[in-house]
Amino acid sequence: MTAHRVVTLSEIIASPLASFIGVFSISLVAALAMIAGTNMALAQDKVVRIGFQKYGKLVLLKSKGSLDEKLKPLGYKVTWTEFPSGPPLMEAINVGAIDFGNAGEAPPIFAQAAGAPLVYVAYEPPAPKGEAILVPKDSKLQSVAELKGKKVALNKGSNVHYLLVKALEKAGVKYSEIEPVFLAPADARAAFERGAVDAWVIWDPFQAAAEVATQARTLADGTDVVANHQFYLASRKFSDSDAKAIDVVLKELAEVDAWAKGDIRAVAEQLSPSVGLPVPVLELALKRQSYGVRPINEQVIAEQQRIADTFFELKLLPKKINISDATRKPGS
Repeated sequence: MTAHRVVTLSEIIASPLASFIGVFSISLVAALAMIAGTNMALAQDKVVRIGFQKYGKLVLLKSKGSLDEKLKPLGYKVTWTEFPSGPPLMEAINVGAIDFGNAGEAPPIFAQAAGAPLVYVAYEPPAPKGEAILVPKDSKLQSVAELKGKKVALNKGSNVHYLLVKALEKAGVKYSEIEPVFLAPADARAAFERGAVDAWVIWDPFQAAAEVATQARTLADGTDVVANHQFYLASRKFSDSDAKAIDVVLKELAEVDAWAKGDIRAVAEQLSPSVGLPVPVLELALKRQSYGVRPINEQVIAEQQRIADTFFELKLLPKKINISDATRKPGS
């Protein structure tokens, strides 16, 4: 039977990467102890430990239930651990608690800068409309340029961090001229609704939920600003020793992806109970998502490098990093 653990922010305490990114008030120790308990129970089997977020292709792969059977000929079992966002999932890879997972553009960059032994193994095409800068429906703000001097909520170290930086740059506003308020999505939504922040930079499905529930307006999305890729990543150790298992996971992801692209309504209906969002909200988000699992190439590595360089220039990274150092070795 496939094991599944849920990691919540209340279970996360100070960890090396969490401390570096500065987005967690408590450490991953308790959460990782739970994962360790599951792994000990399966110690005699080879295990692919997958970390996933509440929304995305890995959720669909988990619910499909086919991965165990596909990996069985290779002698593997699968365990699943849920994370609230990309940064804590990256920390779980960093400390060896999971082998494989997904995240947006920014989390693996911060993780690599903190020394996490991760490897990019695949990516999804751009989905620029899947993240946006939102303002309340009755806000007087009409443009990104008007965010100067305003409080903007965002999840530090996530994809939307880069969206905010580039959207401000395009509007002629320095990042230092706004007041970033670093909050996880649930806390940011609460702050947004009570007027404690002027704007909120967020991704789907939280973006779609805010649009439907509060009639939030979009100042700008990623169109002509950022690509908004999703990446599949593995630990370096797992990539080097279990490449065949990774290939099976990616093949199954590609099949799920093809089904999702062809029947968005069915996907929304399947996700709704686990995500806790109405089907129409998920349909809106899924229509803005991209489809197609692709191998890492030089172009996407170069795009990631530009993001990393931007964060370094803003002194959000402690050192320059080379994205190509976190790619699979030839033949692996």
